[in-house]
Amino acid sequence: MRSNLYTFFICLLFMSYAFVSCSEEREHTAPAIHARDSVPVMTTYGVNTLVSDSGVIKYRIVTERWEVNENRNPSRWTFNKGILLTQFDLKKHVVGYVQCDTAVYFDKDRRWELRGRVRILTSQGVAFYSNELYWDERNHQMWSYTYSHVKTPDKELQGNWFRSDEQMTNFEIRQTKGWSIFSNDEFMPSAGSGTPIIDTSHVDSMRGPVVNQK
Repeated sequence: MRSNLYTFFICLLFMSYAFVSCSEEREHTAPAIHARDSVPVMTTYGVNTLVSDSGVIKYRIVTERWEVNENRNPSRWTFNKGILLTQFDLKKHVVGYVQCDTAVYFDKDRRWELRGRVRILTSQGVAFYSNELYWDERNHQMWSYTYSHVKTPDKELQGNWFRSDEQMTNFEIRQTKGWSIFSNDEFMPSAGSGTPIIDTSHVDSMRGPVVNQK
């Protein structure tokens, strides 16, 4: 009888220790690492896809990583490994491209935020370089409040304030740092002279080429 009581006591002590240990483990259970609104509903790797709007193909997206998050407000697509966005016209001809290190597209607002080595080339030969650019598809506007460099076939302009239509056929730059115009008919540099550059510190602006739309 004494042996049975001793055995029962040992078992009870062991069970109590195990219960306390399990209780302590439950008390130290870590909470969820990610909040619900930070988890994407889709993550796709190695993307090369076409995007349509109202049944018309408008863009080709090439990116290493594409996250779609519909839980965040506003909902968004995130391209944190870089993106190459090629734009098409109604006849599916390539009319330009946009490239950058990271991008966020707010799909409900139809608005882009591009960051890091933003590069744009249009069908009119306008090249744009900056580290930040905002693009509002709904209002057909682009703008940047950081250093931007615009180059057309006959002129260059640099400044810290940029605004344009989304085709870059009519753009404006302010707080210019300098501009150059190259034209064989209007200007012929003398022998040994360098590229004409005019440094300015005042607020200035210049509009790009305007293309007649048919």
